[in-house]
Amino acid sequence: MSSMFSKPRTSSEKPPQSPLPECNVAILGCRGAGKSALTVKFLTKRFISEYDPNLEDTYTSEELVDQQPVLLKVMDTADQDGPGNCERYLCWASAFLVVYSIDDRKSFEGCQRYLEVLALHARGCQRRCPVLLLGNKLDMEQYRQVPSAEGMSLASRFGCLFHEVSACQDFTGVRHVFHEAVREVRRQAEWNLPVRPLFITEERPCPPVSTPLALPTHHGLATCTFNTLSTVNYKEIPSVAQAKVVTVKSSRAQSKRKAPTLTLLKGFKIF
Repeated sequence: MSSMFSKPRTSSEKPPQSPLPECNVAILGCRGAGKSALTVKFLTKRFISEYDPNLEDTYTSEELVDQQPVLLKVMDTADQDGPGNCERYLCWASAFLVVYSIDDRKSFEGCQRYLEVLALHARGCQRRCPVLLLGNKLDMEQYRQVPSAEGMSLASRFGCLFHEVSACQDFTGVRHVFHEAVREVRRQAEWNLPVRPLFITEERPCPPVSTPLALPTHHGLATCTFNTLSTVNYKEIPSVAQAKVVTVKSSRAQSKRKAPTLTLLKGFKIF
């Protein structure tokens, strides 16, 4: 695990089956960006500066992210000249870390090609994998060639998160980035859950036994009975009006002709 000129190798034995939920993270970037250093720092808390850039390995670690256990698998890729043979990690990973070195503008420009490949893959894929753009070697601030603003701008352009860390010095920051990838995968899984149909029911109490309501007798008319319901508020029921013929004279007093008369039913209005 601590070889100076080769990447740490995993055991050839197959790990036992684990009931833990899995999260696959692929680390992408140009040669020399520090992908392997980030991986080893996260897994062992150690910093090793020399690796064989032609080796590609996958590592497994049980992590506790926000008090929830997860089986985190990390693929340390070894692309030689930018994205090539991408299918091996595009179909495998559930999240991507795209890494560049802040003291190497060429590695930053190479990140754009990786982000374009991932964006193109996302358009033809039903599931969207979170992408984090990562500026490494923050300890080389005095030799910085890529300002933080450029990294943030590139991340905003492709809709991904942006972080700057140091695999050499900052284990807490490195661990935070890997755990943040797990959080983004969990959030994406929650968003992709099917929406349950929403049923709204209105419960109404059963109406009590109706009681007759007797109206008083007016002008010798027969009384009427009405059933009252507890769920309905009735206004005061007007009394039954008796049809009566009335004569309404016109207000035109100056008219020499006889004023016209209108026959109305009492209790009704004319519009």
